[in-house]
Formats: sequence, structure tokens, C-alpha cells
Amino acid sequence: MFEKIKYEVKDNIGWIVLNRPEVYNALDDQITYEIQDALKQAGKDENVRALVFTGEGKAFCSGQDLKAVSGEEKRSFMESLKKRYNPIIRAMRNMPKPIVCGLNGVAAGAGCSLALACDYILASKAGSLIEIFINIGLVLDSGSSFFLPRLVGYSKAFELSTLGSKVGAEEGEKLGLINRVVEEGDFQKELEAIALRYAQAPTKAIGLMKKMLNKSYNMDLDQVLEYEMFCQETAGSSNDYKEGVQAFLEKRKPGFKGN
Repeated sequence: MFEKIKYEVKDNIGWIVLNRPEVYNALDDQITYEIQDALKQAGKDENVRALVFTGEGKAFCSGQDLKAVSGEEKRSFMESLKKRYNPIIRAMRNMPKPIVCGLNGVAAGAGCSLALACDYILASKAGSLIEIFINIGLVLDSGSSFFLPRLVGYSKAFELSTLGSKVGAEEGEKLGLINRVVEEGDFQKELEAIALRYAQAPTKAIGLMKKMLNKSYNMDLDQVLEYEMFCQETAGSSNDYKEGVQAFLEKRKPGFKGN
């Protein structure tokens, strides 16, 4: 079904692999629409309980394919973001399932935004992040101006944005941009392990917590406490809650089904 990405479901994990290694997985029109379609499939598929986003080859994603748009006389940035990039970011943040970024190499520009839109970033030591927009006279887009200051604070976000500073995997972990860094030789094994852990977790509870954390940015304490009550009531009505309690009482590992 797809030409520029790979998408498969295995062990309740949906794998989205950007597959343009010859251009470091740069984003042209077709690949962005394919990503949108894959995210829709993953969202609807009850067999998918976790999602992995990674890249083929040496890079995660080098951002917008500038060669693909260089011949166009007049291109609307607003239209491109509205139709191509923003739907991807919204789909990722609204996905009621955990999304793991496998940062196998550089994530630049919109590619950096894609990585930051994930819920958990596992990086190879070869991984890096760079907000490269400033180098071609552009501003942050695809959600980076939302994610970046919330992860590292205003001052560091300003520095990374306006200087186009490249952040290596280990520095990114120290800054709080990356959850965990592993050796290149262990990367695939560890990526599969963290994805499987999430795929076997109580999916409904994770989806609710993802929504709670997203909403908390724009809520005061009283609103948060009210929303926590609502979400806890929902989680407490799930089969996974019943299984979790039963497993605790029986002193065994729970077998969550994601509902």
C-alpha cells in the first residue's frame, strides 16, 4: 500500500519506518500523506497497542525535501503545513496509544518535530536532533515551538532554535529531550523491547494518561483534579484494572489486553 514508508503490525506493535534512505528520509508530499494514512490505520486497529516511528538507513528524518519543492514557482507554506504536516502532529498527539521514536540518526527540521511529537524517544548514540529552520531563514513549525520550550525551557529553546545547534543523543538525554540512549549495536533490540513493553501494558490507562498530560498544559490545579477523577473512573471500569488487581492478589504477572 505504501511506497515511501514501511508499515507493518507485529506483536501488537505498529511499525512506521520512513523509507527514503537515499535522501536521509526527507519529507516530500507523498511520504507525508502516507504517514497520515498509516497513523489512521494504527489508530483504528485494535490489534495495535503501541506504535514505533523510526527511519531506514543512517537518518531518522532530514526534514522537508528541499529538492522536491525547488522547481515550484510559488509554494504556500501555510497550505503545506495545513494539509501535510499539522495533521500528522495532531494524529500523533491524539493517538490513544503510546508512540515510541526510534532515533536511529539525525532528526532535522520537521524531522525533529516528528521525533518530539512522540511520547518516548529511544536514541542510538548516532542519533541527534537539530532545529535547522534558521539556516534557511525559516521559523519552527510542525509543533516544535510547542514541544521544545516545554521540554527544555525558554532560554535553551531560544538558543537551539536561533543558532540551529545540533544536539547529540547523550546531550539530548541530559536536556530531557531524549528518554534513553543506547549503543548502536543494541539499538534495534532495545527499541523492540521498549515497544513490546508498551504493547503489553494497559493501553486504555496509557491513552488516558497521555490525554491528561496533554491537557495539563492549559489547566489549573482544580481543573486537573476534576479531570483526574473523570479519567480514574474510566480506568477503574476497564478490564485491565480488574486483571491488574486479580494478578496482584494472585502474586502473578498481569496479562493486560488493552481494554
